[in-house]
Amino acid sequence: QVHLVESGGGLVQAGGSLRVSCTASGRAFSSYTMGWFRQATGKEREFVASISRLAGGTYYGESVKGRFTISRDNAKNTVYLQMNSLKPEDTAVYYCAADLAIGVRIRPADFGSWGQGTQVTVSS
Repeated sequence: QVHLVESGGGLVQAGGSLRVSCTASGRAFSSYTMGWFRQATGKEREFVASISRLAGGTYYGESVKGRFTISRDNAKNTVYLQMNSLKPEDTAVYYCAADLAIGVRIRPADFGSWGQGTQVTVSS
C-alpha cells in the first residue's frame, strides 16, 4: 500500500493558475501509475488526469485538456497537477490516486489507493 497526501489547494480567481501536489510514502513510487480525480459537491468523482509510471504516457479528461498538465518527479515521490486558465466549474475536491497496474487508467475503479483530497475553489 502507498500513503498519499495532497497539498496546494486553495482559492483562486477565474483565469488564474494553481498547482496541487501529491506526495507518496510506502512502496516504490515509480512502480505506480498516478492519477488525479475531482469531485464537486453533489456530483460524481470525475477523471482529471493520469500519468504512467515513467511518465511516458499522460491522459486527460476532456474538460481539462489544454489547461491542466500532470507531471511526476519519481526522485521526490511526488505527482503534480498544474492547473491554468481555471474556471469556476473547476471548483472541487481534488484527489490523488495510485495503482500498481500498468496501462491506461482513467476510472476511479482503476485505482486502489487514494489521498484525502485538497479543496480547490475558483471564484468568478
